[in-house]
Amino acid sequence: MPIDTTLKALDDPVRRQILHLLQEKSMTVTELVSQFDISQPAISRHLAILKKADLIRDTRQGKYVIYSLSTSVLEEMILWIRELKGESDETAVSEVPERTRR
Repeated sequence: MPIDTTLKALDDPVRRQILHLLQEKSMTVTELVSQFDISQPAISRHLAILKKADLIRDTRQGKYVIYSLSTSVLEEMILWIRELKGESDETAVSEVPERTRR
């Protein structure tokens, strides 16, 4: 996933709060809506952006879709940032995917 997509997804405070909630436990869209003062369609749009950025994943359980946090993209970003700061060793740098190197 391009880093621009990830950064844009993280740019919104509602999406960041969704990630914090999903860090605690996996949730349905209904459970997420109950945590905010915005509509279900708005939450669904935020979830679609987070999913496109690979920050969350969804799993169907019967008639429900369960959303959970996916940390692999965040881990890639941390490695990339460490590389920029000069803090990473050769092993960490070699683990950063080519798509995040510029």
